[in-house]
Amino acid sequence: MGEKSDLNANLCCHATGDPQVDTAVYQWMTWDRNPQTRAQIESLVKAGHVEELRRRLCSRMSFGTAGLRAAMGAGFARINDLTIIQSTQGMYKYLAKFFPDLGSRGLVVGYDTRAQETCGCSSERLARLTAAVMLCKDVPVYLFSTYVPTPFVPYAVKKLGAAAGIMVTASHNPKEDNGYKVYWNNGAQISSPHDKEILRCIEESVEPWPDSWNEKLPDSSALRSDPLQEICHLYMEELSSLCFHRELNSKTSLKFVHSSFHGVGHRYVQQAFKVFGFPQPIPVPEQKDPDPNFSTVSCPNPEEGESVLELSLRLAEKEGARVVVATDPDADRLAVAEQYDNSCHWKVFTGNELAALLGWWMLYNWKETHPEFKKVYMLATTVSSKILQTIARTEGFHFEETLPGFKWIGNKICDLTKTGHEVIFSFEESIGFLCGSMVPDKDGVSAAVVVAEMAAYLENKNLTLNQQLKNIYENYGYHISKTSYVICNDPPTVKRIFSRLRNFGGENLYPILCGGYNIVQVRDATTGYDNNQPDQKSVLPVTKSSQMVTFTLQNGIVATLRTSGTEPKIKYYTEFCAPPGESDISSLEEELKRVTAALVEEFLEPDKNNLIPRSV
Repeated sequence: MGEKSDLNANLCCHATGDPQVDTAVYQWMTWDRNPQTRAQIESLVKAGHVEELRRRLCSRMSFGTAGLRAAMGAGFARINDLTIIQSTQGMYKYLAKFFPDLGSRGLVVGYDTRAQETCGCSSERLARLTAAVMLCKDVPVYLFSTYVPTPFVPYAVKKLGAAAGIMVTASHNPKEDNGYKVYWNNGAQISSPHDKEILRCIEESVEPWPDSWNEKLPDSSALRSDPLQEICHLYMEELSSLCFHRELNSKTSLKFVHSSFHGVGHRYVQQAFKVFGFPQPIPVPEQKDPDPNFSTVSCPNPEEGESVLELSLRLAEKEGARVVVATDPDADRLAVAEQYDNSCHWKVFTGNELAALLGWWMLYNWKETHPEFKKVYMLATTVSSKILQTIARTEGFHFEETLPGFKWIGNKICDLTKTGHEVIFSFEESIGFLCGSMVPDKDGVSAAVVVAEMAAYLENKNLTLNQQLKNIYENYGYHISKTSYVICNDPPTVKRIFSRLRNFGGENLYPILCGGYNIVQVRDATTGYDNNQPDQKSVLPVTKSSQMVTFTLQNGIVATLRTSGTEPKIKYYTEFCAPPGESDISSLEEELKRVTAALVEEFLEPDKNNLIPRSV
């Protein structure tokens, strides 16, 4: 009682004068047992930073396209010991209601290599607290004994028959961030209604249970097991089903460089190359070991291109390696670069270009052993290139689009698999790929070695990846795309921008022109509006929690504006799909460039709205 009285007295001395903030501060200091995050709140109170306290304490995280994701640090709106405990208590409450056999099925928990000393927060510690919450309720936990690629968690959920899985990761986000990615029993990321129901259960479970803070419980509980060896063995064994030319791989003269971007990928990509019969890829020494500060890159996102791949490209030139593969810090995404003209010039493939190559490759090898395509599917998110759709129309297999985010693709794969269909390739333009369907999520480890085999096969035919990409475009038509973003750290500004779009020419009147071209179709996934449908209702699911509007122009360009589900970005996507035989590509590129610039200037008004352009 004395300790709580001292706490109350301390808080009274440093009250902010704002009742809502003071209540939230009191709750935080009552529940949090991490001395570093407690000290952060105390410091903010003493300094009178009321607005910062309000931002941190008076709202909660919600599930985006990749689960919960936020900066590490003190506060209910951030990732820390207390919010992870609260989230897992809510998870337990929901899972216990949904799965009567939760006590036998259990939960899978994995983590990456992120850490932040200032708040005593690391992915491993958060994973152990996640496990402790479940173990204290007698739920078996499959807790990996070391860091693993994100795709290992959904793979383990499926293989072990677990009720759910949790991966503590912020993937390619800045070093300050972390996250809590939730997978359902089908191995796909949770979607509605599970996400909303889990959030409701979290809000009903905010006070930590006595044993929830017992980080050492996973070391002593008989209900905790380590699935690392079994899952790694099963994954590598099943990965061999994507290997079509092992004998050729073992003889190739092609060399590969791999960067794991200071994350988890090194040992797992090395194993994958061994499974395919390749010599080991050359690791970038400065980046192969975990480093939560991502010391050698301006940002830990290989999607940013040549500037963040600098060490990989220089090493490749030194070693005579023509192809670079780079997995992001949690190894669920993949960037690829190829040297051309035997010079120091590199082609860094976009996500859409890599998808064209991988889609062609998976189809080519499927055709070798299967006579027909009646049950074959490829999938892509709606902001990604339409190249697979074009190939599907020509070749006769099925193609479907989903909303942005691999959770939609993962759940679509599960639905199609249940009805006897085969999904042989899926992708999202932000360098997320899945070859086959062994994991219902994007997988940088398998994609890296599949790209290597494709490159080795093409090398044997005296072709490069870039030459084959041109062959694909010449056969099916050039698909020229532009993807970028602006940063907006002010949510009301984002809301105002999209509200203006929906009332551009008056109430509920969208823009009718962009870059001088008529807009012939508008699809708004936030409101469910689509003027191209007879009932004016979009066939895609409505996502009120995020913003996304797509415009189709008179000249065939498709342009989309959407908010990121993981970062404070407004992303924009444009694509020009030319018919086969169109050879004047430079004029198409110039037209796309003009329309993209007009889209940003006219619809986002970056100067007026203080939007920060992409810097890398």
